[in-house]
Amino acid sequence: MAKPTSTLDWCVVRLGEDHNWWVHETSDPVRWDVDGLSIIDPRQRDHLIELVDPLRDYGFEQDTMERAFIPFRIEKDLGGGKVRLKRTKESVFESEEKLFLLPDILDEENGPYADLLDHLTRCRVKMLNDLFEFESKLTLDEVEDEIREDQNSSFIEGRAVHAFEEITAILDFMPAGYETDDEKPAKSEEEDDDLPELDEEEEEKLKNDESLKWDEDEDEEEGDDEGKDKEKDEEEEGDSDGDEDEKPRARSRGKR
Repeated sequence: MAKPTSTLDWCVVRLGEDHNWWVHETSDPVRWDVDGLSIIDPRQRDHLIELVDPLRDYGFEQDTMERAFIPFRIEKDLGGGKVRLKRTKESVFESEEKLFLLPDILDEENGPYADLLDHLTRCRVKMLNDLFEFESKLTLDEVEDEIREDQNSSFIEGRAVHAFEEITAILDFMPAGYETDDEKPAKSEEEDDDLPELDEEEEEKLKNDESLKWDEDEDEEEGDDEGKDKEKDEEEEGDSDGDEDEKPRARSRGKR
C-alpha cells in the first residue's frame, strides 16, 4: 500500500498585533513549519501588484511572481482573529477574489519565492540606475547587503520579518540621500522660479491695459446708469401710484 503524502490544502491564519496575518496551522505540518510563517492578505496583494507595475519596463516577469506564491481563498471565519483558508488555483494577478498569498519557501535558498526576491531586486536596481544619475552605478550586492542588514536587525530583536515587509523593502528601496521624487522637485523648482516672474509681468500688463481700464470704467458707468435708472423707475412708480390713488376717486365721484 502506498504511503499517503501530506499536502497543503488548507491553513488557519491569525491576525497579529502588527496587523499582519500569520499562519497558525496547516494541513501539512510535516513540511510547513508555522513558526514565523507569514502570509500576504488581499489588501497587501493589491498593493504589491501596483508596486511591481513600473518594473515591467525593466524586465519584470509576471510568471515569476505567480510561481512564488500559493494562493488561498477565505473558507470560514473562525472568530477570535482567526480565519480558515482553502487552497485555490486562482491567478495572483488576474483573480478578482480576495486572495491570501503564502510564499513558497519550502526551499528557502533556491525555491520560487527566493527567485522572486532576486528577480525584483534586479529589476529595482535596473530602474534606479536608469532614473537617477548616481556617482557610481548601484549593484545588486549593494542593495541586497543593505536590505539584509535591516532584516538582521529585526532578527536580533527577535521579530520575524513578514513577507510583505520583505518585498516592499525591495520595491521601495532607495539609496541613502535620495528620494523617489528627487528629480521631480528639481523640475518644479525651475518652473516655480520662472512662474512668479511671468505672473508679475502678466499682472503689470493687466494693470496697464487701457482696454481693461475701459472695461472697468464702463462697468462703473453701467453701474451708475443702473443706479440712475433705478431712481428714475422709483420716481415713476411713485408718480404712477399717485395717479392710481386719484383715478379711483374720480371714478367713485362719477358713480355718484
